[in-house]
Amino acid sequence: MKTEDVHQNSHASRPLDDFDRRILGELVRDARQTYAEVGKTVGLSAPAVHERVKRMKASGVIEGTAAVINGDAVGKPFLAFIHVDAEGWGKSQRMMRLRSFPEIEEMHSVAGDTCVILKVRTANAQAMESFLSQLYVLPGVRGTKSFVALSTYLDRPIQAEITNCWPDIPLPPE
Repeated sequence: MKTEDVHQNSHASRPLDDFDRRILGELVRDARQTYAEVGKTVGLSAPAVHERVKRMKASGVIEGTAAVINGDAVGKPFLAFIHVDAEGWGKSQRMMRLRSFPEIEEMHSVAGDTCVILKVRTANAQAMESFLSQLYVLPGVRGTKSFVALSTYLDRPIQAEITNCWPDIPLPPE
């Protein structure tokens, strides 16, 4: 079984400090900023920001830079999360075949009553049905549960500058 294609949770060789986290926060906010602009915001020189970004790229903290695309604007407004129940998938080549489906935006191996959770985006319900029919013919797939998103209230990237999972922020009144 080949597992080298499975993305593992990994950590940088050197822990991130507050400057690194603030730089990451600025890049997430707007990756088009110059190093000088980021440096002004975080309190470092442009060369210092450049060196830190270069180190974070080399260590795998920064995996790439991508455009954030609006699904509705490109004709793919239909979003669903699909729980796939399969036998003996684990980190198998059969599971990795799912990466070839362009409709799949995310794929997560999970614990619980399902094996894999997929984030899938298509043009409409008929296209989703067609995708599901292709999924069902894969060896080992026993069933799926689909959850169609009606509205998206929050879709944000990783917040590297936030390290406390439960900050002392008062909740709004109900």
